[in-house]
Amino acid sequence: MSDLIELRDRMRVFTEERDWGQFHDPKSLILALVGEVGELAELFQWLPADAAVDRAREDRLHERAGEELADVLIYLVRLADVLDIDLADAALRKLRGSSARFPAEEVRGQAPDKS
Repeated sequence: MSDLIELRDRMRVFTEERDWGQFHDPKSLILALVGEVGELAELFQWLPADAAVDRAREDRLHERAGEELADVLIYLVRLADVLDIDLADAALRKLRGSSARFPAEEVRGQAPDKS
């Protein structure tokens, strides 16, 4: 997961060069992240669910979705850095836990039951 480390390090430099670290408290980063997720959601808000994947392959929507996903990733990586969380390690641990909670042979083809 060295790509995440490189992205984290580049975000650190970008932030330090602009003296923006003073604005990167967890609350502000979370609100920025939520805002970017909202912008991503807005692109798909009124698309029929069964057409969303095909429409997202169209040039303009594909480009815009990529831009918004990049914003989400950047804020997420920055938040993890500020909180001193190894994002790759946390994601792998979460995936291992989910694999144990939802064995493929028991849940294949079924939406997770959150009750």
